[in-house]
Amino acid sequence: MDALQLLIGDHNRVKGLFTRFKDAHEADDEATAQEAATRLFRELDVHTQLEETVFYPAVQALSDEIHDLVVEGLEEHQVAKELIAEARDTDPSNEHWAAKVKVLIESVEHHVEEEEGEMFTPVRKALSPDQLEALGQKMEATKRGLGEPTVADVIDLTKTELETLAKEQQIPGRSKMSRDELAASVSPR
Repeated sequence: MDALQLLIGDHNRVKGLFTRFKDAHEADDEATAQEAATRLFRELDVHTQLEETVFYPAVQALSDEIHDLVVEGLEEHQVAKELIAEARDTDPSNEHWAAKVKVLIESVEHHVEEEEGEMFTPVRKALSPDQLEALGQKMEATKRGLGEPTVADVIDLTKTELETLAKEQQIPGRSKMSRDELAASVSPR
């Protein structure tokens, strides 16, 4: 699977966690909100590491436009990391905890919109399908090395099984996704 499909899958997975957090928070289900936030923090830890160590270094020199977006993306990562650290250090019963998670969500939503809307198209034009595939393989190997599930962990599931997982995980746009898009977006956990 190519690098951009994998990154979009990560984005979809965290969007599902955003929804689960917001729904649980609004329902005053503190345990579910905390679980969703904990998973969100881990997903973002891994995602930012993948982008910073594999994806961004591979694409930043493709054009001045992409370089500028990479620099901005790195700064947005720093903001997210600071918010995650603050939230982890704040007791979830403190009203500031949920506020920090909400601000994190807003920041990440902006970051995702910029990457998908401004960066991914020029990257797809600049790299061949084989280059994107090789980059995706490197990202998957890095993710596996971090002890995280990869597409290989769900690729043998049927589309129906993937759709069920996507529904449970509240992955947005799941009804319009191909089998590969679902496989990139769902977590086997």
